[in-house]
Amino acid sequence: MITIIAGTNRPNSNSLKVARYYQKKLEEKQIGSEILSLEQLPHDFLFSDLYGKRSEAFLPIQERITATEKFLFIIPEYNGSFPGVLKALIDGCSFPDSFFGKKAALVGISSGKYGNIRGVDHFTGVCHYLQLHVLPLKLHISYISKEFNENYDFYLEDTLKFTNQQIEEFIRF
Repeated sequence: MITIIAGTNRPNSNSLKVARYYQKKLEEKQIGSEILSLEQLPHDFLFSDLYGKRSEAFLPIQERITATEKFLFIIPEYNGSFPGVLKALIDGCSFPDSFFGKKAALVGISSGKYGNIRGVDHFTGVCHYLQLHVLPLKLHISYISKEFNENYDFYLEDTLKFTNQQIEEFIRF
């Protein structure tokens, strides 16, 4: 199973729009996937599901993470890195069952011109620590709000080229 993680809990985020785009492109290739938006985390997640505790509300999320073979992380830039809620998700998941030996692709997005290069690099370090194998082709999509058409699809030539290449490599990975 492929799980696409929209790496923020911000409502109606660009991360979720990008996750939906990737899901649609995978479906076009007859590859199933599920989206996990961090908006779905329990509201008291930081107090109910860290440090060995487990709530009933988090259990379905943990089960989905455990069942996942490949992850596609959509990582928005927050203060020069990735969102704390994404790190909290990683910290809240069972170790090593959740990520050990599995595969991941990373997509950085930002409203600025660097496409979250630092945040993707920071998150890559976390992935390596977890022994989560990362696809070498990592994308960095800049000026994210200018990348979508009216249907929230990418339409710029370079973005289409590189997202398609990443999807193809991720499928073979």
